[in-house]
Amino acid sequence: MFLQFVLPHTRGSSHGQTRIIRKAYEHDFYTQMMEECYHQWAELENDAGVKLYKQTGLLVMGPEDNRDYQLFKNTLQKNKVPTVILTRDNFHKHFPNVIMAEGDGALVDVTAGVLLADRALKAVQDQFQKLGGVIRDNEKVTGIKPGPVVKVTTSEGVYQARSMVITAGPWTNRLLTHTGFQLPLEVVKINVCYWKERTSGTYDVKHSFPCFLLTESAETKEHIYGLPSNEYPGLVK
Repeated sequence: MFLQFVLPHTRGSSHGQTRIIRKAYEHDFYTQMMEECYHQWAELENDAGVKLYKQTGLLVMGPEDNRDYQLFKNTLQKNKVPTVILTRDNFHKHFPNVIMAEGDGALVDVTAGVLLADRALKAVQDQFQKLGGVIRDNEKVTGIKPGPVVKVTTSEGVYQARSMVITAGPWTNRLLTHTGFQLPLEVVKINVCYWKERTSGTYDVKHSFPCFLLTESAETKEHIYGLPSNEYPGLVK
């Protein structure tokens, strides 16, 4: 495994302290794939002896007649994922600090939670090495020559292998230039924001506040999602 930066670093799309894990998706195949994913994360936790997942649930909200909201709801119910459907009468009881807009529906994907991303990457890397894998960080790939035997040139030397997997994120097409292939990839920048709690602890993961996803609102038709206060005290991600 070749990495162009020194480990650990913050330049990969999988880096950072936390990520949401969920079965709530608009499409069946994602929800069905996640069943196996949860089992594999549990296996990794067991093998590495490290806690990687915290179950918080995922609160999904949006206009009741919104297509995306209905897709989330239907997919969860069709695949028999543990789900709580909230009504306007009991919503405030569960989430007194959240305002449910007029005409909105709300549900909770009970299985969802938070993955500790940086810790998970470290666990994967450690298990990879434990099983005989070799990680060569700070060694940039500078050339790839496809064929029955793939020839890979790096800043440190030349290597050969029967096959090669490229997982270079935004640098993928730069590496593929050496092979003559290009993919229709678009690099998208995602802004990560932290919002301060008005009342300390209100949105804290320790107080059972869930991850959340809003399918649409009066302000935007884009999905807005976030995680409870966990990485930094008093700040919601």
